Amino acid sequence: MKTCLECNETLRGRADKKFCCDGCRNSYNNKQNTDSTNLMRNINNKLRKNYRILKKLNPEGKTKTTRNKLVAQGFYFEYFTNILQTKTGNTYYFLYDHGYRFLEDDAILLVIRE
Repeated sequence: MKTCLECNETLRGRADKKFCCDGCRNSYNNKQNTDSTNLMRNINNKLRKNYRILKKLNPEGKTKTTRNKLVAQGFYFEYFTNILQTKTGNTYYFLYDHGYRFLEDDAILLVIRE
């Protein structure tokens, strides 16, 4: 006899059935899809926070700000989703479509990739 993967009740019906009801199926899948450690959850929260800060400071698509302004809002410079190296040698750090590049004197150029 096969049993439900969530509650171990005996299954009736189709031969390939894995759960006794939708509630057990949902509960099982929710457990499988949760972040297994706080590390992933914390990193995702920092990425989300960085994205919101860049989006708020750069509504027009291109602007300048300072490192101090970003730090004051809680920006984490060590968390980003990808790096773009241009042909001219400039390095942009992106959080999805919002990015930044370090300039001289603690200035930072904010951009949006289209």
